[in-house]
Amino acid sequence: MAGFVQIIEYRTSKPDEVAALNERYRKEREAQGDGPAPTRGITCADRDDPGRYFAIVEFASYEEAMENSGRADTGEFAAKMMELCDGPTTFYNLDVAQSFEMS
Repeated sequence: MAGFVQIIEYRTSKPDEVAALNERYRKEREAQGDGPAPTRGITCADRDDPGRYFAIVEFASYEEAMENSGRADTGEFAAKMMELCDGPTTFYNLDVAQSFEMS
């Protein structure tokens, strides 16, 4: 099964600003239409630990995720994101082992 997921764990007291930054980045990437991009993304807030968030970003492959990470616009986005975080982020790099959808 192909696929790759990156989970970014972070803390922020500025979730609305993070959401706005994510939306701007997504729209700019869609408008450019070049190079690999995430196939899906979701941001989750930890109900048991306020201020803790997880960004779950899916890619077609590990290689596409790494190519995306090497882009200048991705680096700029990451730098702006770090300015909005309350401390360091933690990255989890995961190969998709199984996927399913419930109907």
